Amino acid sequence: MKTRYFIFISYKGTSYHGWQIQPNSLTIQEILDNALSTVFNEKISATGAGRTDAGVHAVVFCAHFEIISPDLADIKNIIFRLNRFLPKDISVTGIYKVVPDAHARFSAVSRTYRYYIARAKDPFLEDSSWFIHGKIDLNILNRACGIFMKYTDFTSFSKLHSDVKTNLCTIYSAIWEENNITLVFTIKADRFLRNMVRAIAGTMIATGTGRISLEEFEKIIQAKDRCRAGQSAPARGLFLTDIEYPPEIFIRDHGHSRFPMTGQPGNTAF
Repeated sequence: MKTRYFIFISYKGTSYHGWQIQPNSLTIQEILDNALSTVFNEKISATGAGRTDAGVHAVVFCAHFEIISPDLADIKNIIFRLNRFLPKDISVTGIYKVVPDAHARFSAVSRTYRYYIARAKDPFLEDSSWFIHGKIDLNILNRACGIFMKYTDFTSFSKLHSDVKTNLCTIYSAIWEENNITLVFTIKADRFLRNMVRAIAGTMIATGTGRISLEEFEKIIQAKDRCRAGQSAPARGLFLTDIEYPPEIFIRDHGHSRFPMTGQPGNTAF
């Protein structure tokens, strides 16, 4: 009988074609599965909390897997050993035993993304932000957030031909903030559609730079038509920064009481 675990990782997505294994492309899942299978000496395939597009980063990402070992806490230096097999742009931050039906994707109650806009050219932000020169109205961006949060159907911001049953999402919060030389868009929801955050960010920037009005922005949402929305923001500026799970799915053994809280292992990308 196998035991199920959640594994929390962080990764820089620049060199990868997203999370999910696919032919002729290097992915996070392929690299992680190989490391897990090598360290535990059994074939392991991890199931991720969702798909991230090519080039997207994760401060917090979660996957679940099952192995024969009943308690990984008894195996010394397990995280250190896994990280030795992983490349420098992927790291394991925690492994936790969970109840048998806990699911990295379907048990999540919320996800948080951040999108970074660089306001000055900086070579150290090249792989982690979208550089935009010129005036961007922060007030307009946040007024667009207010409009956005009135709705639940985000078909206009969903990748075409996605295999999903519904385009309905509950947005818990959405805000643009200025941080030194960056603008940061933070959005938290119960779920996200494929390409949704990048499409929203790209369309909102069109309002903040005056290319479209707030009235036009609202009509784009109402149209439920991806062709009406603006271009997607580049993948390099997007970070998955938090996944929240109900505490009761984590098994806390005596002496091993640590379990992930909201923001594990952190929610700051820079």
